[in-house]
Amino acid sequence: MAPLDLPATGRSIVANRPEQGGEAMAEPLTIGKFAQATGVPAKTIRYYEQVGVLPAPTRTAAGYRQYTPQAAHRLLFIRRARALGLPLQHLKALAAALDDGTRASVRPQLLALVRAQLSAVQAQLTELQLLQGQLEHVLRRLSTQRAAGHEGCRCLDP
Repeated sequence: MAPLDLPATGRSIVANRPEQGGEAMAEPLTIGKFAQATGVPAKTIRYYEQVGVLPAPTRTAAGYRQYTPQAAHRLLFIRRARALGLPLQHLKALAAALDDGTRASVRPQLLALVRAQLSAVQAQLTELQLLQGQLEHVLRRLSTQRAAGHEGCRCLDP
């Protein structure tokens, strides 16, 4: 069985494909091997299945999950989207569209999600800059003022 190679280039490929002079992946991967090949913990893969972002794979007669290269592509898409902070609940429809061939509908939806995420990050940055200013002010005050008496510490007052 050939391992999956999931490069950072945005494409997932199966190593040892016939065009590379090797054998095609003859069998799907079990969850342990799939987790190892994708770098995503088995627990996370199961969770993605549970919430419907990753479709439940076929199972062997013994009940073992069997993952295909298509599942690896979808998992890689989900992983990258999550790394950008995109909400998991929005990824279900997008990932399904990638699988069923309606890719033209993915780009506008993804564009809207990325814009919304960028706006949220910009708002967080503004809040963090405000917090940074407050912390610097308190630090200056703590560094220059004498310790308070028994009337209480007012060193964190604005």
